Order: sequence, then structure tokens, then C-alpha cells
Amino acid sequence: MTEQKLLLVDDDAVFVDVMARALEKRGFSVSRASNVDEAEALLQAQSFHKALVDLKMEGRSGLALIEAIQAQQPQCKVVMLTGYSSIATAVEAMRLGAYNYLCKPASLKDVLAAFDSPATSEVDVPDNPPSVERVEWEHIQKVLAENDGNVSATARALGMHRRTLQRKLLKKPVRQ
Repeated sequence: MTEQKLLLVDDDAVFVDVMARALEKRGFSVSRASNVDEAEALLQAQSFHKALVDLKMEGRSGLALIEAIQAQQPQCKVVMLTGYSSIATAVEAMRLGAYNYLCKPASLKDVLAAFDSPATSEVDVPDNPPSVERVEWEHIQKVLAENDGNVSATARALGMHRRTLQRKLLKKPVRQ
């Protein structure tokens, strides 16, 4: 059997390292990218059998990458992976040509199963998805970290008044 080439695209470096090592132990040749632009450069240089693509990354969305993969390498099976699961993004990913759709956290077993089983019309959304308030709180924390804790820069990035953001930050984290 020839070695399967897999493109792994996610901006979470720890996740990429862990997943890449696990996939390599299973016989895959893994190429890594942390954003859509890096992934597109890899697509120009080599062909892939499979791609595991995160939805929400710095810069352009993983949905844009699905289109690029389908245009350049239509034989490549794409699995969309996201921590921000919704029916709308699942439907859009499948419409653009994704083979399957997974919600984070996903194990190696989940990823391999997603590549092996054909996509269904049903999307596996967790039984207890996070509340809108929890998703908002996590997003604010992510943007705050990206701005090195600078509240004014974070407020600008979120399109929110600084004082409103300060009030939200004073609240305790919303439960899962």
C-alpha cells in the first residue's frame, strides 16, 4: 500500500503536533499548515489524498480552503473540523465539497472514521452544545489573548465599546 498524503490545517499548534504524530504512526505522510495561505502553497507543491481542515483560523476561513482543494485536487477527501459547530457551517462545508464534518474535540479514532465513512445528511452536533453566552465568552478570551491582554485593542477587534467589553470581562465564565 502506498503512503497516504494528508494535509493538516489548523492554527492550534499543540493540536497539530499531537494529531500529526498520531497520524504518522498510522502510516500517513503529514504536511502541516497553520492557515489557508500556507495550505494553498502546499497544494501547489504536492498532491494529497486527504485533508483535515479547521474551520476558524487566523485570516481566511477553512471554507475557502475547501473550495481551493476541490478546484485543484478533486480526488482529495476533505474533513472539516471545528470547535464552533453549527448546522449552517456543516451544510456549507458539505455543499463546498467536504467529505465529512467533525466537531472538536475529536480523537484520532473520530478523524480516521470520518475519512472512512461517507458523509451523511445528518451532522453530529453534540447533545449539549455550548450556550451562545459561553461561545461569546470563549471568543472574547481568544481575541483578548491574541491582543496580549490589551482591552482597547480587543474592543476594536470585536467592534465593541471598550467599557462594554470591560463589563463582560468582569463577569465569571459562563458554564458549559
